[in-house]
Amino acid sequence: MYTIIDIETTGNGIKGNKITEISIFKFDGEQIIDEFTSLVNPLSPIPYFITGLTGIDDQMVQNAPVFSEIANTILEITKDSIFVAHSVNFDYGVIKEEFRRINLDFTRKKLCTVRLSRKLIPGLQSYSLGKLCSAVQIPLVDRHRARGDAHATVLLFQKLLNAPEADSIIQKSLNARSQEATLPPHLPKSVFDAIPYKPGIYYFKNQKDEIIYVGKAINLKKRVLSHFYDKSTKETQMCRETAHIDFKLSGSELVALLMESAEIKKHFPSYNRAQKRVVKQYAIFSYEDRKGIVHLAYNTIKGVPNPIKVFYNQTDCRTYLHEVCGRFSLCPKYCHLQQTNSACSHHELNSCEGICTSQESVIDYNQKVESAILEMKNMQSGVRIIREKGRDANENAVVLISEGIYRGYGFIDQELKVSSIEDIEAFIVPQKNTLETERIVASLLPKLESFVL
Repeated sequence: MYTIIDIETTGNGIKGNKITEISIFKFDGEQIIDEFTSLVNPLSPIPYFITGLTGIDDQMVQNAPVFSEIANTILEITKDSIFVAHSVNFDYGVIKEEFRRINLDFTRKKLCTVRLSRKLIPGLQSYSLGKLCSAVQIPLVDRHRARGDAHATVLLFQKLLNAPEADSIIQKSLNARSQEATLPPHLPKSVFDAIPYKPGIYYFKNQKDEIIYVGKAINLKKRVLSHFYDKSTKETQMCRETAHIDFKLSGSELVALLMESAEIKKHFPSYNRAQKRVVKQYAIFSYEDRKGIVHLAYNTIKGVPNPIKVFYNQTDCRTYLHEVCGRFSLCPKYCHLQQTNSACSHHELNSCEGICTSQESVIDYNQKVESAILEMKNMQSGVRIIREKGRDANENAVVLISEGIYRGYGFIDQELKVSSIEDIEAFIVPQKNTLETERIVASLLPKLESFVL
């Protein structure tokens, strides 16, 4: 026995969604034997765009029963039957959440007519209910109303039941060990099965083959599966759009983090929120004025020809320059930390040794500035190689840090003899150093095996 169900909702994701209309057809595989259709008062405003789609507004549901008043009817009509819907995880999830709010449990076996259609009616460009019904000549009236969509789904399901191999495919979908009911409706199970239990990054793609989300994981399959169980608004919508998943192995968590960051900034996927903003960079630089005094200053990196040290916000840049100024007894006026035509205030506090009042010679002052510059550069000097596990047992992953800047990552066969930085650089995939990559490397560096060349 089957119950074919469709709902209309307020459109706020599964956890925030409230039902505004429900239609249930009880179907024995040959004919409809019972029906229940009702508007539902969601006890919350219906958004204008939802009214535009369904025609259901606040006035229509004002005198309709609330969900708790029809809950027993729903439990009774769906009892001992298989829950069937187009994109079943959405309808099932919303109804289950409505029952949870009134402290009732709702558990039914479920079938998705999108997934069944992809297997039993292959080759169509779209498996949305409207286009699918049009392709197989099923009449669809009252589109985006619960009864109209549910009745069309009944006719579709009847056609699917009569298709060759329908019994075996349906039984496989109902198998308690099968994950098919959990997967997004447009995602072939073969694609999910191909994802390994290894570290890497993954790409969720829609039916247009557009990347809509990039993620990283130590265990790719486990992490991808967790998206399908997450019932937040964002995750639910993203999974409904997902039609394909690509992946790349990384060998380690560090490389996966770096790969993920680069891909997010490259593709700007619609469902990635973090790391998408372009961060303005600032840099410390030096120059000599007409009097021969060497200044330290800072500006956006676009205005700095030879940066000494780079920062990702103005506050950090200025704070660091202030620390250097104090540590080397430099003048804040000539470090562009104070705007004044007279002596700096640090001279009065005896931390500046008097370059701004001509009490200190230019040669002595410039020597202190050069010492400060040398320290800033030495803190970043050298080449550091972080060695990590490779994508398989026959290779190593390497991350290159040069002059304090992240340069990229690569993979090297263990049988190759690598004896110089030039040898390593040949395998490096060049990458941009960003705020995110600096944070990633800085947070994991103490835990990692590395060596300096």
